[in-house]
Amino acid sequence: MIKIENLVKRYGTNYALNDVSLEIGEGEIVGLLGPNGAGKSTMMNILTGYLAATSGVVEIGGYDIEEDPMRAKALIGFLPEQPPVYPDMTVMEYLEFVYELKGCTLEKEKHLGEILDTVKLRDVKGRLIKNLSKGYRQRVGIAQALIGNPKLIIFDEPTVGLDPKQILEVRNLIRTLGKKHTVILSTHILAEVQSVCERVIIINRGKIIADDRTENIATTLENGMTIEISVVGPRRDVARELEGVVGARKVHDTGERDADAYIFRVESKPMVDIRKNLFYMCAKKSWPILAMKTVGSDLETVFIRLVENADAQGV
Repeated sequence: MIKIENLVKRYGTNYALNDVSLEIGEGEIVGLLGPNGAGKSTMMNILTGYLAATSGVVEIGGYDIEEDPMRAKALIGFLPEQPPVYPDMTVMEYLEFVYELKGCTLEKEKHLGEILDTVKLRDVKGRLIKNLSKGYRQRVGIAQALIGNPKLIIFDEPTVGLDPKQILEVRNLIRTLGKKHTVILSTHILAEVQSVCERVIIINRGKIIADDRTENIATTLENGMTIEISVVGPRRDVARELEGVVGARKVHDTGERDADAYIFRVESKPMVDIRKNLFYMCAKKSWPILAMKTVGSDLETVFIRLVENADAQGV
């Protein structure tokens, strides 16, 4: 669906994007992450044709965004951080306006009706947008992005300012859209990427520093994983046996207790998932495990460590 080759965007001697290449297939839900100034907004603006690249190639559905912009843009629906709505229009007036603006050829009444149902706006279609809550205005922004049934939908911070219930509703909507569309989600809310996206792309200083499936992104770290485990058994014996587990690199006795269990942290060797080995060892010794969880491998921690590693290396 998207093909980017050697993309560069330069402002004087500063690079917003520096030799970026990637491909995104049809039906993927991809999270685009990066610290402020990393190049996320620049990439989205180039993808949508709003900004020209210094060099490189961007293709949307096989169409070059610079050489064939009309066909490429016809495949894109975009929701910027601030929904591009007209507050003095009703919801339906605005959607009809966008329909005409896009030159949409789908049967209007049926198409807009389907969109109203998808984003749950039918009950407020006759209300002025300025009188809607922020959550509903966000839905109107999503609705305009869906007009024309684009193959690619790009969301920029779609849940900023929403309450918890509205956030869940938008996340569920994005999952639903991912069944029929390719979706790119740019956000600073890392839990959002973890709960919605199948793939994560992390950008830092204009370069891609990580690109993997969401569940695999933690394994890109060289430091392995850390497991916190609560074991009922003789404290010193448990510590000694944990150190002997295949794949374990270091064991730390936290000195804390969970009921009658002792709590330890076990660091694995690089690229090793030791959870099964820990379980089998404790089962062999008849030592009950009251709890076992990964520590520091959530997406937020991974993101911070990857960016820090990249900064240390000057990437």
